[in-house]
Amino acid sequence: MSGKESVLIVGGTGFIGMHITREAINLGFHVLVLSKNATPLLGRINDVEYISVDITLEGELFNKINGRTLHYVINLGGYIDHSNYTEGGDQIFNVHFNGVKNLVNCINKDHLKSFIQIGSSDEYGGNLSPQSECQRESPISPYSFAKTAATHLLQMLYVTENFPVIILRLFLVYGPGQDSSRFIPQVIQGCLNNDKFPVSPGEQLRDFCFISDIVDAIFLSIGNDYAYGEVFNIATGEPNSVRNIVSTIQEKIGSGAPQFGKFEYRVGENMLLFAEISKAKRILGWKPRVGLNEGLDRVISYYK
Repeated sequence: MSGKESVLIVGGTGFIGMHITREAINLGFHVLVLSKNATPLLGRINDVEYISVDITLEGELFNKINGRTLHYVINLGGYIDHSNYTEGGDQIFNVHFNGVKNLVNCINKDHLKSFIQIGSSDEYGGNLSPQSECQRESPISPYSFAKTAATHLLQMLYVTENFPVIILRLFLVYGPGQDSSRFIPQVIQGCLNNDKFPVSPGEQLRDFCFISDIVDAIFLSIGNDYAYGEVFNIATGEPNSVRNIVSTIQEKIGSGAPQFGKFEYRVGENMLLFAEISKAKRILGWKPRVGLNEGLDRVISYYK
């Protein structure tokens, strides 16, 4: 990779996107960040070009990005939402599928080397654990269905038109700067405030991966000749129960009163969701480096 090459980070103002943007600057890329809403001046990173446009509006998107020389695109566009179809699922599908289709239609492909699609472990639905890339996706929500549909569209384009896609299927990501509405920040803040707070019974097994390991996987995948057209699980491969994570945070902080069982499990929720990661290790040369204890210590320090 040449440091003078350009990378477009769609959703680059979000939690994962901000970390990717900083690393891309460190690596010497010309960085363009695309987000739905304009980025306030105080929230901008030096040497980054910011583009404000809704990726569901194909005409406006075309006007903003067509004709630009883009060597790499990293698509983190959209948002996690487990709502049912009748509760707004059509809009969720619009963002996570039509938004991807619009990006493919509008990007000038003359210089494009890699399109990194950020997928989701939710695409596996109720599949048996550890979930592996050879399993057929089984989505259980409009969000996971749209993510799966985008995966299939991009893989079809790779097969039929040699579109240079690489799909990274993330499990649960955490780290400093994550939105306070997410699970680990909520638990940390509840414990720091010594609050009583409701959680599920906590029997689910989940796979939490620290943000720096996610960033490493993304930049290892870019331009990897053996990765095109493939899906890669990006996770630790080590399951932890939700209850254990909550109790560990409470123990580290020394306060807080989680009320287990106050929340019910989601309808259709997979109780065992953790990854098989040998493919990413073998082809990308990637492995997670930050263990859960170290990662939680870093996030707790951030919130303190």
